Amino acid sequence: MNRRRAGLVALFGAALFALAAEPVAAQPSASTTVEEIWNLNMNLLYVAIPITVLVEGILIYTVWRFRNQEEPLPTMENRRLEITWTIATAIILLFVGVASYQVLANPFVTAESTNQVELQTEDVAHVEVQAYRYGWTFYHNGSSFDGTTAVSETGTLKLPANQEVNIRVTSRDWLHAFHVPSLGLKADAFPGQYNNLRTVPTETGTYQLYCAEYCGSGHSQMLGTVEVVPQDEYQQWLSDQRASAEGSGNSTSADSTQSNTTQTPTGTATPA
Repeated sequence: MNRRRAGLVALFGAALFALAAEPVAAQPSASTTVEEIWNLNMNLLYVAIPITVLVEGILIYTVWRFRNQEEPLPTMENRRLEITWTIATAIILLFVGVASYQVLANPFVTAESTNQVELQTEDVAHVEVQAYRYGWTFYHNGSSFDGTTAVSETGTLKLPANQEVNIRVTSRDWLHAFHVPSLGLKADAFPGQYNNLRTVPTETGTYQLYCAEYCGSGHSQMLGTVEVVPQDEYQQWLSDQRASAEGSGNSTSADSTQSNTTQTPTGTATPA
């Protein structure tokens, strides 16, 4: 029986050790945002594991020590122990609060809100994300008020690696939410309001984009991808998108000029 108890205690200790060691080996580094969040989780884990081991150890010892007592006795008051426990708890909560505030106040973690007027008067954002039922439109290297932007409606958001990115998130119709878990990015999308996200992608690759706010019957299909590419490849893609947009604009202008003619009663074509 004693061997069985010892084995259970050893198994519990091994599980706690594995819980502490596994996240260190799998620490993500896809962006500065996810690194900040992960570091906070690790700091809190360093506090949580010793407390868990202490509490579970006391629990196991108590069960084993008093296993044969049929009549439990009341615990005697110990003022020194109560004061020590209260001070230790206050110190732990202070550490958790300070560590959390430093991350939550970081501009690379917390989204900031601006309205449409402020967007027009501020510096141009690197990327603007517009959500709609049920998809995404991305305006690269500018905002929708800038006619020189590269527009992507393919559901793929391209970002340059190792370069700071400012993402403005908004909606055309009703509530949505821009969420890229692997990059640590999440912001609500409100009509007429812009939530700003800042990050520096550090690993090239393709990441899943979700809508994290239930927005109707097509919510489950409102997916997209974020593709992080090297800076030179990103600049080349921007150039190609702008050239394509300018070509489409010239073609549309020519078609519009040809269509702006009306037939007079005599049958001759004159400009409208």
